[in-house]
Amino acid sequence: MEREIEVKVLNVDLDQVEQRLIQMGAKLIAEEAQVNTVIDSKDMFIQKELNSYLRIRETTDLMDKKKTINLTLKKNIRRQEARQNVEISTKIDNKEAMVAILKDLGYHVVGEGFKKRKSYVYDGIRFDLDIWDEQTYPYPYMEIEVKDQKDLERAMRLLDIDKKNISTKSITELREELERSRDS
Repeated sequence: MEREIEVKVLNVDLDQVEQRLIQMGAKLIAEEAQVNTVIDSKDMFIQKELNSYLRIRETTDLMDKKKTINLTLKKNIRRQEARQNVEISTKIDNKEAMVAILKDLGYHVVGEGFKKRKSYVYDGIRFDLDIWDEQTYPYPYMEIEVKDQKDLERAMRLLDIDKKNISTKSITELREELERSRDS
């Protein structure tokens, strides 16, 4: 079980941010292609009642070509200033079997998205540069993940991030917000 503090930085030029991270001396720790499959019941119990989501993430590490599959329950426990989550995660070796088990338990796939991610670390702060497929979420963003709230403030100062571009919303919430704005 892992506790994380994170925010998304919207309206960001990932190329500029990446250059700034490199200039600061940040270390590239991962370059990945991900398939993220979200699972829930028909009544969306996990999302609505647990304020959580269940995800199967297939990751291909583009640096060493290794593939991993993880099943994760991500529980949101706080959302003031930063999103705080508890992640319970385990490796699995057969996505189709896991989906079949979950289906028999009353769960089904509610969405699947494809993401490319580059991850840097600088002085204990993780910076994930994310680009989803067009159908999942058409705008690139950066996630900042820290162990302590004060490190989040430091990260924002280091990259000169305007607080108006900070979001504590999940990718599901960002998608729903985008769909509502398109429908208006």
